[in-house]
Amino acid sequence: MKNITLNIECKPVTVDFDGQEIEVQELSIRLPFGRKPSDINDIAGSGDYIVYVTEVREMEPEEFDGFAMNLFKSRDWLKGKGGYLGQGRLCVQVQAPGRPYLFIDPSGGDYPRYVARLG
Repeated sequence: MKNITLNIECKPVTVDFDGQEIEVQELSIRLPFGRKPSDINDIAGSGDYIVYVTEVREMEPEEFDGFAMNLFKSRDWLKGKGGYLGQGRLCVQVQAPGRPYLFIDPSGGDYPRYVARLG
């Protein structure tokens, strides 16, 4: 997994999830997550979760905009990923040049069930 390029410290850690050891990047800050937002403007976060990034999905700005404005759409690349881990969430980090970072926890589904935004 490539390192996260945020202005936030991240540290590599190994976590045990469902009996499997997984290499992740743990963000040095906690983030609130919105549940089932319809689009990027609908992310009304609550809680205070540790963010464990399992992978980074890089997009072009146009692809990101289409994704961020239709978060209910099924995405094969999210299927079966994510999950709740202690006080944190396993997430796919979605990023594009000039756009905010999104942290997606599909909790085993194929769409962004829980979403945090940074930027």
